[in-house]
Amino acid sequence: MNPINKKQILIGIIPLIIGLMIYFIDRPPEDTYLVYKISRGISLYHMVPDLFGPIGAVLPAFIHVFSFSLITAGLLGCGKIGYLVICSSWLAIDLAFELGQKFDSWASSLIPDFSGIPFLEASRDYFILGTFDYYDLVAIVLGSIAAFSL
Repeated sequence: MNPINKKQILIGIIPLIIGLMIYFIDRPPEDTYLVYKISRGISLYHMVPDLFGPIGAVLPAFIHVFSFSLITAGLLGCGKIGYLVICSSWLAIDLAFELGQKFDSWASSLIPDFSGIPFLEASRDYFILGTFDYYDLVAIVLGSIAAFSL
């Protein structure tokens, strides 16, 4: 096992910051649990022009798999095979969550009752109120490929 790869972690963190900007600028605060619960007072939605345009709709799907693949691999300091396993695992996780929005009744039935537990309490709503998008599936696959390519 190799030492922690700080450069890889940093490359993973930078897109996460861009992703946060999408949620604070281009999306209504009530549409995103974290923004609504924690920082709705600092949302810039309707205060500044739409910064990301149409790409802002799918960029978070790309960023999530890309960034978390890089950060995980950087923290574990793994080789090429380990990196493939990590990218494939995040690909599977993100695809499962996106498909869970398409099959929302089934997916939400698998979630236990987390009422009153911060963050987890929104688990069912993620599937029931979330929007399935084929473009998100494409973005997830491309994000995984891009992460593995680095």
